[in-house]
Order: sequence, then structure tokens, then C-alpha cells
Amino acid sequence: MSDFDLDLRTVEEHIDEELDLEGSIVLGVLDGTTSAEEWLETISKGNVLLLCVEGDVNDLASGFARDVRESGGNLVHFRGFLIVAPPGVDVDTDRL
Repeated sequence: MSDFDLDLRTVEEHIDEELDLEGSIVLGVLDGTTSAEEWLETISKGNVLLLCVEGDVNDLASGFARDVRESGGNLVHFRGFLIVAPPGVDVDTDRL
């Protein structure tokens, strides 16, 4: 049998460091009543937006979509919803 030394305390310390995520999933309605600045501020705090789109998604998201993309975030329009994720949070669309 081979010697295998696993220090679980060290592993736990690294897991805590790498998974130090903050933020929430914020549900909302994208209908033009909330300012682009407010959506950007919410995303900048590490939150993911799940927005029900009521209207033309391109017009309604035009105030913040470019800023999100340029900062490394993700936007996915899916079945009447817009998912907006901050940098470092990927939206996996492989199963669509």
C-alpha cells in the first residue's frame, strides 16, 4: 500500500479561500422602471440578476448590457428572462 498523506485542514483552508463568494440571486422585472445605474450597482456587489423581461429586451437592457459585458460579466436571454451575472460567475448554457 502506498503512503498517501492528506491534510484535510489545509484542504479546507484552500476551499474557503476559493469559494469566498458573496452576493445573492436578485429577482426583478425589467420593464424600464428601474434605472440602469441601479442594476449596475446590484451587479457590482456580486449579485446575479434574474429579470422577467416586459418589453423589448434590447431596448430595456441597453443602459447596462455593454458595461456588464465589458467588465467580464454575462447576459443570457432565456424564455422571457434575462440572467445577468457579474464577472467571475459563469452562466452555463450548454444544455439549452
